[in-house]
Amino acid sequence: MRGDSVLLLAQEATTEIDAGDTAWMLMAASLVLLMTPALAMFYGGMSRQKSVLNMMMMSFSAMGVVGIVYVLWGWSMSYGEQDVLGLFANPFEMFGLAGVIGDADNWVTSASGAYPQVVDVGFQVTFAIITVALISGAIAERVKFGTWLTFAAVWVTLAYFPMAHMVWGGGLLSHSENSLAAMIFGTVDDGEGGLVAAVAPVDFAGGTVVHINAGMAALVLVLLIGKRYDFGRTAFRPHSLPLVMLGAGLLWFGWFGFNAGSAFGANGAAGLAWINTTVATAAAMLGWLLTERIRDGHPTSLGAASGVVAGLVAITPAAGSVHPLGAIALGAVSGALCALAVGLKHRFGYDDSLDVVGVHLVAGLWGTIAIGLLATGTFDTDAGVFYSADGWKLLVVQIVIAVAALVFTAIMTAIAYVICRPLGWRISETDEQSGIDGAEHAESAYEASTNALIR
Repeated sequence: MRGDSVLLLAQEATTEIDAGDTAWMLMAASLVLLMTPALAMFYGGMSRQKSVLNMMMMSFSAMGVVGIVYVLWGWSMSYGEQDVLGLFANPFEMFGLAGVIGDADNWVTSASGAYPQVVDVGFQVTFAIITVALISGAIAERVKFGTWLTFAAVWVTLAYFPMAHMVWGGGLLSHSENSLAAMIFGTVDDGEGGLVAAVAPVDFAGGTVVHINAGMAALVLVLLIGKRYDFGRTAFRPHSLPLVMLGAGLLWFGWFGFNAGSAFGANGAAGLAWINTTVATAAAMLGWLLTERIRDGHPTSLGAASGVVAGLVAITPAAGSVHPLGAIALGAVSGALCALAVGLKHRFGYDDSLDVVGVHLVAGLWGTIAIGLLATGTFDTDAGVFYSADGWKLLVVQIVIAVAALVFTAIMTAIAYVICRPLGWRISETDEQSGIDGAEHAESAYEASTNALIR
Protein backbone atom coordinates (compact mmCIF):
# COMPACT_ATOMS: atom_id res chain seq x y z
CA MET A 1 0.00 0.00 0.00
CA ARG A 2 1.00 3.63 -0.38
CA GLY A 3 0.67 6.54 1.99
CA ASP A 4 -2.68 7.61 0.55
CA SER A 5 -4.30 4.19 0.72
CA VAL A 6 -4.69 2.88 4.25
CA LEU A 7 -3.69 4.87 7.29
CA LEU A 8 -1.83 2.14 9.12
CA LEU A 9 1.70 1.46 8.04
CA ALA A 10 2.70 4.24 5.68
CA GLN A 11 4.85 6.82 7.41
CA GLU A 12 4.37 10.55 7.18
CA ALA A 13 6.39 12.39 4.56
CA THR A 14 9.58 13.85 5.97
CA THR A 15 12.37 16.08 4.75
CA GLU A 16 14.94 13.74 6.31
CA ILE A 17 16.12 10.63 4.53
CA ASP A 18 16.73 7.51 6.60
CA ALA A 19 19.58 5.43 5.17
CA GLY A 20 18.22 2.20 6.65
CA ASP A 21 14.75 2.68 5.16
CA THR A 22 16.24 3.69 1.83
CA ALA A 23 18.47 0.62 1.71
CA TRP A 24 15.58 -1.67 2.63
CA MET A 25 13.28 -0.21 -0.04
CA LEU A 26 15.97 -0.59 -2.70
CA MET A 27 16.42 -4.20 -1.63
CA ALA A 28 12.65 -4.77 -1.61
CA ALA A 29 12.35 -3.35 -5.13
CA SER A 30 15.11 -5.68 -6.30
CA LEU A 31 13.39 -8.67 -4.69
CA VAL A 32 10.10 -7.86 -6.42
CA LEU A 33 11.85 -7.42 -9.77
CA LEU A 34 13.33 -10.91 -9.30
CA MET A 35 9.80 -12.26 -9.08
CA THR A 36 9.18 -11.78 -12.80
CA PRO A 37 12.10 -13.99 -13.97
CA ALA A 38 11.00 -16.40 -11.22
CA LEU A 39 7.49 -16.36 -12.69
CA ALA A 40 9.02 -17.07 -16.10
CA MET A 41 10.62 -20.20 -14.64
CA PHE A 42 7.40 -21.22 -12.90
CA TYR A 43 5.27 -20.76 -16.02
CA GLY A 44 7.99 -22.11 -18.31
CA GLY A 45 8.23 -25.35 -16.36
CA MET A 46 4.45 -25.76 -16.41
CA SER A 47 4.37 -25.36 -20.20
CA ARG A 48 4.95 -28.04 -22.78
CA GLN A 49 8.44 -28.37 -24.23
CA LYS A 50 7.45 -26.78 -27.53
CA SER A 51 6.16 -23.60 -25.89
CA VAL A 52 8.45 -22.98 -22.93
CA LEU A 53 10.48 -20.18 -24.56
CA ASN A 54 7.42 -18.23 -25.63
CA MET A 55 5.97 -18.55 -22.15
CA MET A 56 9.16 -17.23 -20.57
CA MET A 57 9.44 -14.49 -23.18
CA MET A 58 5.97 -13.20 -22.30
CA SER A 59 7.17 -12.54 -18.76
CA PHE A 60 10.51 -11.06 -19.79
CA SER A 61 8.90 -8.82 -22.39
CA ALA A 62 6.57 -7.43 -19.72
CA MET A 63 9.67 -6.10 -17.99
CA GLY A 64 10.67 -4.30 -21.18
CA VAL A 65 7.31 -2.78 -22.08
CA VAL A 66 6.01 -1.87 -18.64
CA GLY A 67 9.40 -0.63 -17.43
CA ILE A 68 9.37 2.09 -20.10
CA VAL A 69 5.67 2.93 -19.99
CA TYR A 70 5.70 3.30 -16.21
CA VAL A 71 8.38 5.97 -16.24
CA LEU A 72 6.69 7.87 -19.06
CA TRP A 73 3.14 8.08 -17.71
CA GLY A 74 2.50 5.19 -15.31
CA TRP A 75 3.70 6.89 -12.14
CA SER A 76 1.76 10.04 -12.99
CA MET A 77 -1.47 8.13 -13.69
CA SER A 78 -1.11 6.15 -10.48
CA TYR A 79 0.02 8.73 -7.95
CA GLY A 80 -0.42 12.18 -9.45
CA GLU A 81 -2.38 14.79 -7.55
CA GLN A 82 -4.67 15.79 -10.44
CA ASP A 83 -7.40 13.20 -9.89
CA VAL A 84 -9.89 12.40 -12.66
CA LEU A 85 -13.21 11.16 -11.26
CA GLY A 86 -11.41 9.05 -8.68
CA LEU A 87 -10.36 6.65 -11.45
CA PHE A 88 -6.89 7.83 -12.44
CA ALA A 89 -4.58 10.81 -12.22
CA ASN A 90 -3.50 13.09 -15.06
CA PRO A 91 -0.87 11.17 -17.08
CA PHE A 92 0.79 14.41 -18.17
CA GLU A 93 1.14 15.96 -14.72
CA MET A 94 4.40 14.12 -14.03
CA PHE A 95 5.08 12.74 -17.51
CA GLY A 96 8.56 11.30 -17.70
CA LEU A 97 8.87 11.73 -13.90
CA ALA A 98 8.78 15.52 -14.15
CA GLY A 99 9.18 16.96 -10.66
CA VAL A 100 9.44 13.52 -9.09
CA ILE A 101 13.18 13.10 -8.56
CA GLY A 102 14.75 16.41 -7.52
CA ASP A 103 18.54 16.58 -7.53
CA ALA A 104 21.57 15.59 -5.49
CA ASP A 105 21.16 18.59 -3.18
CA ASN A 106 17.42 18.25 -2.70
CA TRP A 107 15.92 14.83 -3.33
CA VAL A 108 12.12 14.79 -3.45
CA THR A 109 11.07 12.68 -0.45
CA SER A 110 8.47 9.93 -0.71
CA ALA A 111 5.04 10.49 0.79
CA SER A 112 5.20 6.91 2.08
CA GLY A 113 8.43 6.89 4.06
CA ALA A 114 11.78 8.44 4.89
CA TYR A 115 13.49 7.80 1.56
CA PRO A 116 13.74 9.54 -1.84
CA GLN A 117 10.64 9.36 -4.01
CA VAL A 118 12.67 7.98 -6.91
CA VAL A 119 13.15 4.83 -4.81
CA ASP A 120 9.38 4.60 -4.52
CA VAL A 121 9.10 4.77 -8.30
CA GLY A 122 11.52 1.87 -8.55
CA PHE A 123 9.52 -0.14 -6.04
CA GLN A 124 6.15 0.50 -7.68
CA VAL A 125 7.25 -0.23 -11.25
CA THR A 126 8.11 -3.79 -10.23
CA PHE A 127 4.49 -4.31 -9.11
CA ALA A 128 3.19 -3.15 -12.48
CA ILE A 129 5.59 -5.47 -14.29
CA ILE A 130 4.68 -8.62 -12.37
CA THR A 131 0.94 -7.92 -12.68
CA VAL A 132 1.12 -7.87 -16.48
CA ALA A 133 3.36 -10.95 -16.54
CA LEU A 134 0.89 -12.90 -14.39
CA ILE A 135 -1.82 -12.62 -17.05
CA SER A 136 0.28 -14.41 -19.65
CA GLY A 137 -0.06 -17.83 -18.03
CA ALA A 138 -3.76 -18.00 -18.85
CA ILE A 139 -3.24 -17.64 -22.61
CA ALA A 140 -0.19 -19.86 -23.08
CA GLU A 141 0.70 -21.46 -26.41
CA ARG A 142 -1.73 -19.59 -28.69
CA VAL A 143 -1.15 -15.81 -28.79
CA LYS A 144 0.96 -13.82 -31.23
CA PHE A 145 3.97 -12.32 -29.48
CA GLY A 146 3.59 -8.90 -31.13
CA THR A 147 -0.03 -8.67 -30.06
CA TRP A 148 0.96 -9.58 -26.51
CA LEU A 149 3.51 -6.75 -26.42
CA THR A 150 0.89 -4.26 -27.60
CA PHE A 151 -1.67 -5.57 -25.15
CA ALA A 152 0.81 -5.21 -22.28
CA ALA A 153 1.19 -1.47 -22.96
CA VAL A 154 -2.54 -0.91 -23.51
CA TRP A 155 -3.75 -2.97 -20.55
CA VAL A 156 -1.32 -1.55 -18.02
CA THR A 157 -2.50 1.92 -19.06
CA LEU A 158 -6.22 1.19 -19.01
CA ALA A 159 -6.41 -1.21 -16.06
CA TYR A 160 -3.32 -1.31 -13.85
CA PHE A 161 -2.47 2.38 -13.48
CA PRO A 162 -6.09 3.37 -12.75
CA MET A 163 -6.45 0.51 -10.26
CA ALA A 164 -3.29 1.57 -8.47
CA HIS A 165 -4.65 5.09 -8.28
CA MET A 166 -8.07 4.00 -7.08
CA VAL A 167 -6.65 1.83 -4.29
CA TRP A 168 -3.32 3.40 -3.34
CA GLY A 169 -3.49 6.88 -4.88
CA GLY A 170 -6.55 8.30 -3.14
CA GLY A 171 -9.18 7.19 -5.66
CA LEU A 172 -12.54 5.45 -5.42
CA LEU A 173 -11.27 2.31 -3.69
CA SER A 174 -9.06 4.06 -1.15
CA HIS A 175 -9.92 5.61 2.22
CA SER A 176 -10.31 9.14 0.84
CA GLU A 177 -13.37 11.26 1.59
CA ASN A 178 -14.70 10.69 -1.95
CA SER A 179 -14.17 6.93 -1.96
CA LEU A 180 -16.80 4.20 -2.08
CA ALA A 181 -16.01 3.33 1.54
CA ALA A 182 -16.79 6.91 2.56
CA MET A 183 -20.05 6.81 0.61
CA ILE A 184 -21.11 3.68 2.47
CA PHE A 185 -20.19 4.43 6.10
CA GLY A 186 -19.42 8.13 6.05
CA THR A 187 -16.28 10.06 6.98
CA VAL A 188 -14.32 11.06 10.07
CA ASP A 189 -11.76 13.75 10.80
CA ASP A 190 -8.25 12.64 9.90
CA GLY A 191 -6.70 14.81 12.61
CA GLU A 192 -5.12 17.15 10.07
CA GLY A 193 -8.14 19.16 9.05
CA GLY A 194 -9.36 16.76 6.41
CA LEU A 195 -11.80 13.89 6.11
CA VAL A 196 -11.28 10.18 5.46
CA ALA A 197 -13.56 7.16 5.26
CA ALA A 198 -14.85 6.06 8.66
CA VAL A 199 -14.11 2.44 7.70
CA ALA A 200 -10.96 2.25 5.61
CA PRO A 201 -10.51 -0.52 3.05
CA VAL A 202 -7.35 -2.58 3.44
CA ASP A 203 -5.06 -3.74 0.63
CA PHE A 204 -1.61 -3.96 2.12
CA ALA A 205 0.38 -5.06 -0.93
CA GLY A 206 -1.88 -5.74 -3.89
CA GLY A 207 -4.83 -8.10 -3.44
CA THR A 208 -6.97 -5.91 -5.69
CA VAL A 209 -4.32 -4.00 -7.61
CA VAL A 210 -2.24 -7.04 -8.57
CA HIS A 211 -4.04 -10.35 -8.11
CA ILE A 212 -7.74 -9.65 -8.64
CA ASN A 213 -6.68 -7.33 -11.45
CA ALA A 214 -4.49 -9.92 -13.18
CA GLY A 215 -6.83 -12.83 -12.44
CA MET A 216 -9.91 -11.11 -13.84
CA ALA A 217 -7.98 -9.93 -16.89
CA ALA A 218 -6.87 -13.51 -17.44
CA LEU A 219 -10.46 -14.78 -17.28
CA VAL A 220 -11.71 -12.19 -19.76
CA LEU A 221 -8.90 -12.91 -22.22
CA VAL A 222 -9.41 -16.67 -21.95
CA LEU A 223 -13.09 -16.26 -22.81
CA LEU A 224 -12.48 -13.82 -25.67
CA ILE A 225 -9.43 -15.48 -27.25
CA GLY A 226 -10.74 -19.01 -26.87
CA LYS A 227 -9.28 -22.41 -26.14
CA ARG A 228 -6.22 -24.10 -27.52
CA TYR A 229 -7.20 -26.29 -30.44
CA ASP A 230 -6.62 -29.54 -28.56
CA PHE A 231 -7.98 -28.42 -25.20
CA GLY A 232 -10.01 -31.23 -23.66
CA ARG A 233 -8.44 -33.82 -25.96
CA THR A 234 -4.79 -33.65 -24.92
CA ALA A 235 -3.19 -33.89 -21.49
CA PHE A 236 -1.16 -30.71 -21.04
CA ARG A 237 1.56 -31.91 -18.70
CA PRO A 238 4.37 -29.70 -17.33
CA HIS A 239 7.58 -30.39 -19.19
CA SER A 240 9.86 -29.63 -16.19
CA LEU A 241 8.59 -29.93 -12.63
CA PRO A 242 12.04 -29.09 -11.18
CA LEU A 243 11.85 -25.76 -13.05
CA VAL A 244 8.37 -25.19 -11.63
CA MET A 245 9.59 -25.78 -8.08
CA LEU A 246 12.64 -23.58 -8.57
CA GLY A 247 10.40 -20.80 -9.86
CA ALA A 248 8.03 -21.19 -6.91
CA GLY A 249 10.92 -21.02 -4.45
CA LEU A 250 12.26 -17.84 -6.03
CA LEU A 251 8.78 -16.35 -6.04
CA TRP A 252 8.52 -17.03 -2.30
CA PHE A 253 11.89 -15.37 -1.77
CA GLY A 254 10.99 -12.33 -3.87
CA TRP A 255 7.60 -12.03 -2.19
CA PHE A 256 9.27 -10.85 1.01
CA GLY A 257 10.11 -7.69 -0.89
CA PHE A 258 6.55 -7.57 -2.18
CA ASN A 259 4.88 -7.76 1.22
CA ALA A 260 7.47 -6.66 3.78
CA GLY A 261 8.53 -3.88 1.41
CA SER A 262 4.97 -2.55 1.49
CA ALA A 263 5.60 -1.40 5.06
CA PHE A 264 7.75 1.30 3.40
CA GLY A 265 10.46 1.10 6.02
CA ALA A 266 12.70 -1.17 8.06
CA ASN A 267 10.28 -1.46 10.96
CA GLY A 268 7.98 -3.74 12.91
CA ALA A 269 5.32 -3.61 10.22
CA ALA A 270 7.82 -5.12 7.80
CA GLY A 271 8.58 -7.85 10.33
CA LEU A 272 4.89 -8.63 10.77
CA ALA A 273 4.40 -8.83 7.01
CA TRP A 274 7.44 -11.11 6.71
CA ILE A 275 6.26 -13.63 9.28
CA ASN A 276 2.68 -13.56 7.99
CA THR A 277 3.95 -14.20 4.48
CA THR A 278 5.96 -17.17 5.70
CA VAL A 279 3.29 -18.92 7.75
CA ALA A 280 0.42 -18.28 5.33
CA THR A 281 2.44 -19.71 2.47
CA ALA A 282 3.48 -22.75 4.49
CA ALA A 283 -0.12 -23.38 5.51
CA ALA A 284 -1.39 -22.99 1.96
CA MET A 285 1.13 -25.50 0.64
CA LEU A 286 0.01 -28.03 3.25
CA GLY A 287 -3.64 -27.23 2.57
CA TRP A 288 -3.19 -27.91 -1.14
CA LEU A 289 -1.29 -31.14 -0.52
CA LEU A 290 -3.91 -32.38 1.93
CA THR A 291 -6.66 -31.63 -0.58
CA GLU A 292 -4.76 -33.58 -3.25
CA ARG A 293 -4.22 -36.49 -0.87
CA ILE A 294 -7.92 -36.70 -0.03
CA ARG A 295 -9.14 -36.14 -3.59
CA ASP A 296 -6.49 -37.91 -5.70
CA GLY A 297 -4.76 -40.24 -3.28
CA HIS A 298 -1.33 -38.61 -3.53
CA PRO A 299 0.33 -35.21 -3.01
CA THR A 300 2.32 -33.83 -5.96
CA SER A 301 5.26 -31.51 -6.48
CA LEU A 302 3.13 -29.37 -8.78
CA GLY A 303 0.59 -29.13 -5.97
CA ALA A 304 3.25 -28.06 -3.50
CA ALA A 305 4.50 -25.32 -5.86
CA SER A 306 0.96 -24.18 -6.67
CA GLY A 307 0.06 -24.14 -2.99
CA VAL A 308 3.02 -21.89 -2.30
CA VAL A 309 1.76 -19.39 -4.86
CA ALA A 310 -1.81 -19.60 -3.56
CA GLY A 311 -0.63 -18.73 -0.05
CA LEU A 312 1.53 -15.88 -1.26
CA VAL A 313 -1.36 -14.41 -3.21
CA ALA A 314 -3.88 -14.71 -0.38
CA ILE A 315 -1.71 -13.09 2.29
CA THR A 316 -0.69 -10.17 0.03
CA PRO A 317 -3.59 -7.86 0.92
CA ALA A 318 -3.68 -9.01 4.57
CA ALA A 319 0.00 -9.17 5.49
CA GLY A 320 -0.10 -6.05 7.67
CA SER A 321 -3.50 -6.43 9.31
CA VAL A 322 -3.77 -9.99 10.66
CA HIS A 323 -2.05 -11.89 13.47
CA PRO A 324 0.24 -14.76 12.40
CA LEU A 325 -2.34 -17.24 13.72
CA GLY A 326 -4.91 -15.63 11.44
CA ALA A 327 -2.40 -15.80 8.60
CA ILE A 328 -2.11 -19.57 9.11
CA ALA A 329 -5.88 -19.96 8.84
CA LEU A 330 -6.05 -17.67 5.83
CA GLY A 331 -3.30 -19.61 4.07
CA ALA A 332 -4.71 -23.05 4.81
CA VAL A 333 -8.10 -22.12 3.40
CA SER A 334 -6.46 -20.56 0.36
CA GLY A 335 -4.50 -23.71 -0.43
CA ALA A 336 -7.55 -25.96 -0.24
CA LEU A 337 -9.79 -23.48 -2.06
CA CYS A 338 -7.41 -23.01 -4.99
CA ALA A 339 -6.70 -26.76 -5.24
CA LEU A 340 -10.41 -27.19 -5.89
CA ALA A 341 -10.80 -24.08 -8.05
CA VAL A 342 -8.21 -25.06 -10.66
CA GLY A 343 -10.46 -27.93 -11.72
CA LEU A 344 -13.33 -25.61 -12.64
CA LYS A 345 -11.85 -24.90 -16.08
CA HIS A 346 -12.56 -28.47 -17.11
CA ARG A 347 -16.08 -28.37 -15.74
CA PHE A 348 -16.97 -25.08 -17.42
CA GLY A 349 -14.78 -25.44 -20.50
CA TYR A 350 -12.53 -22.37 -20.35
CA ASP A 351 -8.82 -22.82 -21.12
CA ASP A 352 -7.01 -21.14 -18.25
CA SER A 353 -3.75 -22.73 -19.36
CA LEU A 354 -1.59 -22.33 -16.24
CA ASP A 355 -4.32 -21.69 -13.64
CA VAL A 356 -4.06 -17.93 -13.32
CA VAL A 357 -7.80 -17.69 -12.66
CA GLY A 358 -7.87 -20.66 -10.31
CA VAL A 359 -4.99 -19.35 -8.20
CA HIS A 360 -4.58 -15.59 -8.53
CA LEU A 361 -8.22 -14.59 -8.92
CA VAL A 362 -9.56 -17.03 -6.33
CA ALA A 363 -6.81 -16.48 -3.75
CA GLY A 364 -6.83 -12.73 -4.39
CA LEU A 365 -10.55 -12.57 -3.72
CA TRP A 366 -10.29 -14.77 -0.64
CA GLY A 367 -7.39 -12.80 0.84
CA THR A 368 -9.12 -9.47 0.24
CA ILE A 369 -12.44 -10.55 1.73
CA ALA A 370 -10.87 -12.51 4.59
CA ILE A 371 -9.46 -9.26 5.98
CA GLY A 372 -13.05 -8.46 6.94
CA LEU A 373 -13.00 -11.58 9.10
CA LEU A 374 -9.43 -11.80 10.42
CA ALA A 375 -8.14 -8.23 10.80
CA THR A 376 -7.33 -7.80 14.48
CA GLY A 377 -7.72 -4.04 14.67
CA THR A 378 -4.43 -3.78 16.57
CA PHE A 379 -2.29 -2.72 13.58
CA ASP A 380 -4.03 0.58 12.87
CA THR A 381 -6.79 -0.91 10.74
CA ASP A 382 -10.39 -1.56 11.59
CA ALA A 383 -11.11 -4.94 13.14
CA GLY A 384 -12.89 -7.74 11.32
CA VAL A 385 -15.89 -9.84 12.26
CA PHE A 386 -13.92 -12.21 14.51
CA TYR A 387 -12.53 -9.35 16.58
CA SER A 388 -15.25 -6.70 16.77
CA ALA A 389 -19.01 -6.41 16.88
CA ASP A 390 -18.67 -3.75 14.17
CA GLY A 391 -16.39 -5.93 12.09
CA TRP A 392 -19.18 -6.53 9.57
CA LYS A 393 -18.57 -3.00 8.32
CA LEU A 394 -15.02 -3.81 7.27
CA LEU A 395 -16.26 -7.03 5.70
CA VAL A 396 -18.78 -5.07 3.64
CA VAL A 397 -16.12 -2.61 2.53
CA GLN A 398 -13.74 -5.39 1.53
CA ILE A 399 -16.44 -7.13 -0.51
CA VAL A 400 -17.37 -3.87 -2.22
CA ILE A 401 -13.82 -3.02 -3.28
CA ALA A 402 -13.29 -6.59 -4.52
CA VAL A 403 -16.44 -6.52 -6.64
CA ALA A 404 -15.65 -3.03 -7.93
CA ALA A 405 -12.18 -4.20 -8.93
CA LEU A 406 -13.65 -7.20 -10.76
CA VAL A 407 -16.08 -5.09 -12.76
CA PHE A 408 -13.58 -2.37 -13.62
CA THR A 409 -10.92 -4.84 -14.75
CA ALA A 410 -13.38 -6.85 -16.83
CA ILE A 411 -14.45 -3.75 -18.74
CA MET A 412 -10.94 -2.39 -19.26
CA THR A 413 -9.57 -5.77 -20.35
CA ALA A 414 -12.35 -6.19 -22.92
CA ILE A 415 -11.54 -2.72 -24.29
CA ALA A 416 -7.81 -3.58 -24.46
CA TYR A 417 -8.67 -6.81 -26.27
CA VAL A 418 -10.70 -4.94 -28.89
CA ILE A 419 -7.96 -2.33 -29.38
CA CYS A 420 -5.44 -5.08 -30.12
CA ARG A 421 -7.78 -7.18 -32.23
CA PRO A 422 -6.74 -5.69 -35.63
CA LEU A 423 -3.25 -7.13 -35.01
CA GLY A 424 -4.67 -10.63 -34.74
CA TRP A 425 -4.59 -12.55 -31.50
CA ARG A 426 -4.22 -16.20 -32.47
CA ILE A 427 -1.42 -18.05 -34.17
CA SER A 428 -2.53 -20.62 -36.74
CA GLU A 429 -3.62 -24.12 -35.79
CA THR A 430 -0.61 -25.51 -37.65
CA ASP A 431 1.78 -23.29 -35.68
CA GLU A 432 0.08 -24.19 -32.44
CA GLN A 433 0.40 -27.88 -33.16
CA SER A 434 4.06 -27.65 -34.22
CA GLY A 435 4.92 -25.34 -31.34
CA ILE A 436 4.77 -21.61 -30.74
CA ASP A 437 8.48 -21.43 -29.94
CA GLY A 438 9.43 -22.24 -33.50
CA ALA A 439 6.58 -20.27 -35.06
CA GLU A 440 7.07 -17.02 -33.14
CA HIS A 441 10.75 -17.09 -32.16
CA ALA A 442 12.43 -19.57 -34.53
CA GLU A 443 14.01 -21.25 -31.51
CA SER A 444 13.65 -24.36 -29.41
CA ALA A 445 14.39 -24.69 -25.73
CA TYR A 446 16.17 -28.00 -26.04
CA GLU A 447 18.17 -28.60 -29.20
CA ALA A 448 18.80 -32.23 -30.10
CA SER A 449 22.43 -33.02 -30.83
CA THR A 450 23.83 -35.70 -33.14
CA ASN A 451 27.19 -35.54 -31.33
CA ALA A 452 28.78 -35.54 -34.77
CA LEU A 453 32.46 -34.59 -34.94
CA ILE A 454 33.35 -31.63 -37.12
CA ARG A 455 36.49 -32.40 -39.09
